[in-house]
Amino acid sequence: MTDSKAISRETLESMLKAINMGVLLVDQDCKVLFSNHFMTINSGRSAEELVGRTLFEAFPELPEVWTRQKINSVATLQNFAFTSWQQRPHLFNFESTRPISGLVRHMYQNCTFFPVQDADGSSLGVGLAITDTTDTAARQLELTHLNKLLEEEKSAQALLIARLEDAQAQLLQSEKMAAIGQLAAGVAHEINNPIGFVCSNVNTLRRYLVDIFALLEAHEQASDETHANAHPELAIMRDKMDYKFMRQDIDDLLVESADGLDRVTRIVRDLREFSHVDSYEWQLADLHKGLDSTLNVIWNEIKFKAQVIKCYGDIELIECMGSQINQVFMNLLINASHAVGSDGEITVRSGREDGGVFVEIADNGHGIPPEIQNRIFEPFFTTKPVGMGSGLGLSLSYSIILKHHGRLTVESEPGRGSRFRAWLPLRQPQQQALSTSATEGC
Repeated sequence: MTDSKAISRETLESMLKAINMGVLLVDQDCKVLFSNHFMTINSGRSAEELVGRTLFEAFPELPEVWTRQKINSVATLQNFAFTSWQQRPHLFNFESTRPISGLVRHMYQNCTFFPVQDADGSSLGVGLAITDTTDTAARQLELTHLNKLLEEEKSAQALLIARLEDAQAQLLQSEKMAAIGQLAAGVAHEINNPIGFVCSNVNTLRRYLVDIFALLEAHEQASDETHANAHPELAIMRDKMDYKFMRQDIDDLLVESADGLDRVTRIVRDLREFSHVDSYEWQLADLHKGLDSTLNVIWNEIKFKAQVIKCYGDIELIECMGSQINQVFMNLLINASHAVGSDGEITVRSGREDGGVFVEIADNGHGIPPEIQNRIFEPFFTTKPVGMGSGLGLSLSYSIILKHHGRLTVESEPGRGSRFRAWLPLRQPQQQALSTSATEGC
């Protein structure tokens, strides 16, 4: 007849082998009395290796003091003790064979300590039930990882959107300036035609008047006293119209008219020079001419506020897009005029430096506070009142100088004024490389 107690033991061991959790039985000295199949698979240690050894010989990673206290308290008090992986992670350091999101993971366990008694109530030891909670922990880790990735992506998208908005704003500003340049060039062309024939007519009129005055003088010299007595009305008419003053004033009016026409002609020429509608490609340009034409175009903005002092150095022609560089000059000069008072000074310097040329525009205005100097080139940043500035002038100028492989810097002291310096290379690197290649090919 088969022993029922033996059958129960075999059945129990079979059940413990089949369940998906680790089961250990230890005595009060922490020696392993029993280990199931789960522990063999996940710990890499067979039951034969575990039984008869202490937990700490088999699992060196276990905190010995804490574990002994836990086992002694359960054996003494005969109650359950539960320890979660959140409280003490990696109690048993099992490596997981289920990687998550390509990252190396370890198994997390819930460990329950429980008393084990024989049928007669005597203590057999303390059992440890190790439940695999890797999936739950892994999901939490994966969600944390995904949330972090989403936050990073969100930040990257926000930065990209901000850069796109900046680029769009600068593009709109560039298009607006290009449109103004086209308009200025068109107006200059339309004005140039009538100015041409008016100048020609005034010069012709001056020659005619010279001939008429010569004829009148000859007539006066040929007239004798008898002729004057015979025609007294001529003398009366001459005195009434103040012939001498009128003759002198006609000369003065013609000189002033010619001077005014010359000024209009210079303005038209400066408008065309400033707009550079025929130079959208890289060309050699004279920065001094660009500065002069820009000053003439915006002179009405400056003349009542500041005195402009020119200190031009000996510089070479540089390879650039003239209309864009003139736009930089315009932005810097207008900003300088806004910064100075009614008796301000704006100094424009140029010279050679580091194999290139520089243009410096300085003012004696209110200056820029140190805390915002590193922000003045940001798009939309402005210290002007609402509606007085778009905050794109310096940002666009900075982009244009960078496009020309140059640099734009500022030095400023509150109450002492500001100095902006634009440095530009003599030739653009790409264009220089092309020229060198062509020379070598020859």
